[in-house]
Amino acid sequence: MKIEIWSDFVCPFCYIGKRRLEEALEHFPGKQVDVVYKSFELDPNAERNTGRNMHEKLAAKYGRSMEEAREMTQNMTEQAKIVGLDFRFDSVVPTNTFDAHRVSQLANEKGVGKAFAERFFKAVLTDGKDIGDHETITTLAVEVGLDRDAVVSVLEGSDYTEAVRREEAEAQKIGVQGVPFFVINRKYAVSGAQPTEVFVQGLEKAFAEEEQTPAFEDLSSESGAACTEDGCEVPGEENK
Repeated sequence: MKIEIWSDFVCPFCYIGKRRLEEALEHFPGKQVDVVYKSFELDPNAERNTGRNMHEKLAAKYGRSMEEAREMTQNMTEQAKIVGLDFRFDSVVPTNTFDAHRVSQLANEKGVGKAFAERFFKAVLTDGKDIGDHETITTLAVEVGLDRDAVVSVLEGSDYTEAVRREEAEAQKIGVQGVPFFVINRKYAVSGAQPTEVFVQGLEKAFAEEEQTPAFEDLSSESGAACTEDGCEVPGEENK
């Protein structure tokens, strides 16, 4: 089974949804599941670190007081606690995530995409790291096993720009309006950080379908000639 997840590292519900999916997968021990994280920018035009934390940004954006801004994030903080996450919005650094997504493409190629996603979600939402900063991106990427020189090369150039844009265009094509967005076996979609039970139900349906559906539909007719280890049989010859 393959699960594709469109998400952005500064998205609180993306991290919560990630945990709920992981909780759901624990109900299916022994099942082979390939989880792939895909790029999505919530705000492609976001500035890099402006010196404001998330509460300050929300207060300015919506014309609210700091206390009102904190109330806006309280629900997310409580939901995060339920799945074992510690959100610290006072230290979250709003920033541009494009370069982090470019390096995530390298991480996927090197087989550490899941570890990369986990580290970058935690870096933003718990550790207060600025993932728009190239040195920070490099340090975090090396932590999950990427080669420092390879990461620096990506950041100093334009590698993986098209890959990020292609995944974002794909998201638009399949109707992604927000993230997280989960696609199971290219057939079932789950939008948002749904309750764990919703993921369990979706996975049950997908696994059951995999077990019942053959790998391919046989469209062969009886007139097709073929060879086996016993020789080659010409259609119709057996009736002569």
